[in-house]
Amino acid sequence: MIAIKDRIGNAKAKTIYGLVRKYGTVSKQLLQEQSEMKGSTLTRLLEDMTADGWIEEVGFGESTGGRRPILYRLRAEQGYVFGLDISRIHSRLVLCDLSFRKLDSRVWKMTATSTPEVLIQHMTEAMEHMLDIHGIPKARLFGVGVGGVGPLDRQKGVITNPLYFPSTGWNDVPVCRMISSRMGVPCTLDNGANAALLGEYWTDAPEERGEHVLYIHGGIGLRSAMLSNGKLVYGAVDMEGAVGQMIIQTDGVPHREPDGNYGCLESYASIFALEQAAVSRLKQGRESALRALVDRPEQLKFEHLVEAIHGGDPLTQELFMQSATYFGIGLANMLNMLHPEKVILGGPMFNTQNMYFETATQVAIRNTYYYPAYQVTFSRGKLGEEALAVGAAVMAAGQLTD
Repeated sequence: MIAIKDRIGNAKAKTIYGLVRKYGTVSKQLLQEQSEMKGSTLTRLLEDMTADGWIEEVGFGESTGGRRPILYRLRAEQGYVFGLDISRIHSRLVLCDLSFRKLDSRVWKMTATSTPEVLIQHMTEAMEHMLDIHGIPKARLFGVGVGGVGPLDRQKGVITNPLYFPSTGWNDVPVCRMISSRMGVPCTLDNGANAALLGEYWTDAPEERGEHVLYIHGGIGLRSAMLSNGKLVYGAVDMEGAVGQMIIQTDGVPHREPDGNYGCLESYASIFALEQAAVSRLKQGRESALRALVDRPEQLKFEHLVEAIHGGDPLTQELFMQSATYFGIGLANMLNMLHPEKVILGGPMFNTQNMYFETATQVAIRNTYYYPAYQVTFSRGKLGEEALAVGAAVMAAGQLTD
């Protein structure tokens, strides 16, 4: 099994490959300026990397008075990576080339039968099928990246004790070992928010990338990640869901878990919180189109709320707006602490309708201390629900320059 980091053996070649990946299409002059290598060394590296299939010439740039410069870009079909999103509602698989272009995908709804053994068996069988139908030899498969629900152990490749999975068996799951033993390639693991942020960052055009980016995923819980100077920020422990424990009302709603904080953000701004609020209102006798969608209030799920808000139901609109207001307050707290230049809000709370995103960002801006001197842009990203899986593929391929 070849480690991904060993596929480009020369440290200087890794530097050049990383610069070509960063800039997309790049001239020799820019590579020399950024790498500070001697011209002869760079020329030799470019020739060797082109011959080995890592990069390719793609024409000439504009002349600045002399000979037009040769332009280079990555050769995307040099290798392929799989990205896996292991989440609570749906899990997803994507196949990408080295430019992170998606070639194929598959989605599984997580149910009571979605144990680690069953899910990973389905995923690895789908990987083999995708390689076969796309005519990709196993030698061109470089590895697999996994974005999972935390907490987890990145170094050991183990999902430790995630909450709210619909099936049992998800404690201390060695997902990387299970996948590597079946596929015969390296596997790497990180939390889903980090993976999604990498996916959004690297699929943006180079000129559109922010170097200081905050990502928050809104789903059953809240998950967050941060880039600073284009690098993921890691703490002493890997707890992507800690943002949901931010206290916004000290004597507020108890958390659904006994050790959760009173009045924390997740108790007001999450799929679970929205579902509980809707059930409570119906039990109080509030009129709503939701009543026609279920037999009993306890049967309400997020998909019913989405259907109702698209239908213009006033009660559901009220619930979404109230929840988004709380989220906006929590987001303002993070803006005031971290000062990102860009915020990406992903996950079903933001991707299934517009109101939540619009309300939350407006509230956040109104509570950001240095605004408008401090400017921040908000986005729902470009990848939608595929951000996490594509980002996991990015994570795996990123090891080429480690």
